[in-house]
Amino acid sequence: MATLVKTPSGTWKAVIRKQGWPTAAKSFRTKRDAEDWSRRVEDEMVRGVFIERGPSERTNFGAALDRYLAEVTPTKKESTQRAERLKAVPLRTFFGKYSLAAVSPELVAKYRDHRIAAGKKPNTVRLELALASHLFNTVIREWRIGLVQNPVASVRKPSAGEGRDRRLSSSEEKRLRSAVSAYSNPMLRWIFELAIETGMRSSEITGLTMRQIDITRRIVRLSKTKNDNARTVPLTQKAKDVLAAALANPVRPDDCDLVFFGEPGRDGRRRPYNFNKAWLGIKVQLGLGDLRFHDLRHEAVSRLVEGGLSDQEVAAISGHKSMQMLRRYTHLRAEDLVSRLDDLRKR
Repeated sequence: MATLVKTPSGTWKAVIRKQGWPTAAKSFRTKRDAEDWSRRVEDEMVRGVFIERGPSERTNFGAALDRYLAEVTPTKKESTQRAERLKAVPLRTFFGKYSLAAVSPELVAKYRDHRIAAGKKPNTVRLELALASHLFNTVIREWRIGLVQNPVASVRKPSAGEGRDRRLSSSEEKRLRSAVSAYSNPMLRWIFELAIETGMRSSEITGLTMRQIDITRRIVRLSKTKNDNARTVPLTQKAKDVLAAALANPVRPDDCDLVFFGEPGRDGRRRPYNFNKAWLGIKVQLGLGDLRFHDLRHEAVSRLVEGGLSDQEVAAISGHKSMQMLRRYTHLRAEDLVSRLDDLRKR
């Protein structure tokens, strides 16, 4: 049975002591509220479903997010860590001062609609909600901070949308190749050519080490990939020539194993060559602001399909886990299929 005590400040404190359960206590403005809470908690204890909600009411979202970024985020890949810190900014701004218990599905839906109305892309909002959802799952399953359910789980997420269909025209490719070839650092041209020839992600290319490359067998072994699945990428003759030139780079320091290396940092370590600034400058110069470097991967994968490789063969090269994802990243030009249709008619 609950004990109700009137405090010197005029509030009512309810205390519940039940064998097999931790003592539960809470203060209320009125005796009626204290009685209602006591009955609910005692009923939950009888049914074996009671959860101490005090910690979730005392912990705000901002504090939980800080703990997540300090304890959980560092266990992930560096690229994921950077992405999560960026996604955390709008989440903190909107939810930061709310207690965890006060974040309801209605509030999460309001956040979703607010971000979409602000012009953010649906996939951006979807990924932000995914971070919030994992935070709440961690709070419930690992930290045990007294939440009954994940408020993000029941909210409709924005659609990821269709994959980008940006393809390079022959004139764009020619202009880009001319611009990157004219750039002072030849590594930019080598990276550009490898992206189109192999379909590797930019991080996979810039992270290449010399021991991953087998020029004789014309393969590259990737151990660190976006989906954590190691794979071996075959090299076209052109890709082989590009990598051979990169490996023969006369300015590479003797103690550097990176194929594409940057200047030493403050700690004296060399990290992968950061070509983003140069790439963005060339895009602006050529008037190709809508082109992303990742579109070169789309272009490469689409060319593999157009060249007659099967979906399984293309997936083995590109590293896509499912045929559904492969289709999102593959866009065939109708005009490129015309001759193949004619060939079919002649059979």
